[in-house]
Amino acid sequence: MDFFFANVMGQPAWSWLLFLGIVTLLLAFDLGVLHRKSHAIGIAESLWLSAFYIGAGLLFGLWVWQSLGDRAALLYLTGFVVEKSLAMDNLFVIAMIFSYFAVPRAYQHKVLVYGIVGVVILRGLVIAAGAAIVERFEWVLIAFAVFLVITGIKMLRGGDTEYDVSANPVLRFMQRRCRVTDGLHGNRFFARLPVGESGHTALYATPLFLALVMIELADVIFAVDSIPAIFAITTDPYIVYTSNIFAVLGLRALYFALAAMMHRFVYLDKAVSLVLVFIGGKVIAAEVLGLEKIPPAISLGVTALLLGGGVVLSLMKTRQACQEDTEAARVRSE
Repeated sequence: MDFFFANVMGQPAWSWLLFLGIVTLLLAFDLGVLHRKSHAIGIAESLWLSAFYIGAGLLFGLWVWQSLGDRAALLYLTGFVVEKSLAMDNLFVIAMIFSYFAVPRAYQHKVLVYGIVGVVILRGLVIAAGAAIVERFEWVLIAFAVFLVITGIKMLRGGDTEYDVSANPVLRFMQRRCRVTDGLHGNRFFARLPVGESGHTALYATPLFLALVMIELADVIFAVDSIPAIFAITTDPYIVYTSNIFAVLGLRALYFALAAMMHRFVYLDKAVSLVLVFIGGKVIAAEVLGLEKIPPAISLGVTALLLGGGVVLSLMKTRQACQEDTEAARVRSE
């Protein structure tokens, strides 16, 4: 029993086990009940599934408020919102990966859900290491803040964001060194097939497994931005980790709805860049310039205002083009 109450990175072990248990149950319910059979997920189902995960994340935030206080709850919500916005760019990359491997919509949800397992493990390791470094070397937090400001400014200036899946060195290595099937074998990640004319069989990876690996690698790359951002909000590993994972859960579920309308969020990257500059700037102002720290409630409000403004302006900007496309499609159908 002493193990359950042992201090693990600032929180009792049972609170970490509770969170991991909730995530495990959510994923098991998703795969084992809601999506027992592979099928193409439409926009409506994607929105409902995302609402389900967001609701679970908010309920967990309520538990954080009751057990850790209102400040911790505000930091959790801020981290949740920031991670969700930063991970939006990852959806564009996921869409390109699915397109490259010609993964049908019916199999994409399975890849995304299994990918979350990798996110839970990899982000846990990165966050644990980051928390230990920040605790030992306080100047690292300032370095994170400077990195966020520089990254935000670069995003504001724009640049080439095209992601070339075929050029990934890990993919090239796997294609050269591993047995990989030429095409998909249903929704399986591996398939046992004959080797030449010997009559022997061997285990082959399918393109579905390669797509899973590429998505995991993409998440590691995007974590370079998101992990410093959340540490600039709070250095509490429990708040950092739980808000990160719940944000990813909801966003992966929302992928199928967003994939159909990504072209409409033309200003979202600018809004995200301003959020990065704001988060990094407030840390620099407090730690370097000695100014008073911005309260968590104001930080959450500014973050929500910037992101909400980016979404509204994007929809207003693309509304005319969307209406013209709809009218053109109607004319063609007549």
